Amino acid sequence: MNGNLISPTRLELYQRLIEISRDLVSTLDLTELLTRIVNAAADLCQAEAASILLYNENDRELYFEAATNMDNPTLRGTSVPVENSIAGWIVTNRQHVIINDTQKDERHYTPVGVSMQMDIHSLIGIPLIAKGMVIGALEAINKIHLSFNEDDLDLLNALGAQAAIAIENSRLFQQSDLISELVHELRTPMASLNTAVHLLVHPDVDDKQRQYLTTMIQSEIGRLSELTTSFLDLSRLESGRTQIHTQMTNLEEVLSDCSEMMRARAQERELILKNLATNGLPAVRVDPDKIKQVVINLLSNAIKYNYPGGKITLQSVVQDGYLGFSVADTGPGISSEDMKHLFEKFYRVPGSEKLAPGTGLGLSICKRIIAAHHGRIDVESQVGKGTKFTVLLPCTDQ
Repeated sequence: MNGNLISPTRLELYQRLIEISRDLVSTLDLTELLTRIVNAAADLCQAEAASILLYNENDRELYFEAATNMDNPTLRGTSVPVENSIAGWIVTNRQHVIINDTQKDERHYTPVGVSMQMDIHSLIGIPLIAKGMVIGALEAINKIHLSFNEDDLDLLNALGAQAAIAIENSRLFQQSDLISELVHELRTPMASLNTAVHLLVHPDVDDKQRQYLTTMIQSEIGRLSELTTSFLDLSRLESGRTQIHTQMTNLEEVLSDCSEMMRARAQERELILKNLATNGLPAVRVDPDKIKQVVINLLSNAIKYNYPGGKITLQSVVQDGYLGFSVADTGPGISSEDMKHLFEKFYRVPGSEKLAPGTGLGLSICKRIIAAHHGRIDVESQVGKGTKFTVLLPCTDQ
């Protein structure tokens, strides 16, 4: 009988596992959930670090989504080859691994250690499986004492089973919540289209009215297209399915490209667009396409919600270990009350629809993209004088 007793240390670990399982179901925020899972994995396996790599089976893409050292901004979104990596082997074969000397394992993908800024000498990993689908891999790295063993595997498997369910529940909840909001937002343009089509077929509508209705239908269709595209962008960001592919990037070039892309649109609105980005800025590790998306969105807003004859100023910002940019306009400004809701999904400042159509999703998408880069986006505004958005990205030389 004594041989079946669990040592106090082991018992404490299983009690900790029960507490963690309860903790995982207490949040539906995906980022928070993944952070809790990797911290729990490192804790339970007594490892130096832990990570989650999510897997897109359709595209066969594997990428870092969470790690205990995710304060390193270069790590999130780092792609790992499925064919030549331990994590890739785990998700492809749906099997666990225990490796106590990674240097002797031909599957070890050396750049992972560089991205995590640590030497990886031992590793234990399991596939995350939900509803029969592999959604990723959970790994604990570098056993603090001795070597990874079957006891660690039992704990990690138990955690992984709970984690996979929690991740899928989070994704489903976020999609369901977002879809319900989208359906609500679709009602207005759909009602307008339905009314316009009904009037178009009426025999008493003259040519002038018919032209007006046709123009309105085109406008509403454009709005629906923009809404659905933005919805898909936000859905992927919130569900963790959007990858951030970082590389050392010349921010000055990004800002210049974006300002030139938007200059003609600004001129159409009789606005002056100035690019005051500083020459010789240091390179910053970001996903250039995603940052361009943010710059374009902020410039587009500055153009749409401005007055003829107004100005838009794009400027680089260097501040306390951060490198970024600001977009300032001379539009109507935003009240302090509206500022509280500015980054909420589908929120539009009251009265802004008179200046230009919009989806109310652009700023939510921008905030998600910048958060994925471990940066921040701030806003200052004064009613009647204009608004200024500032984006700050952490500097890194790797």
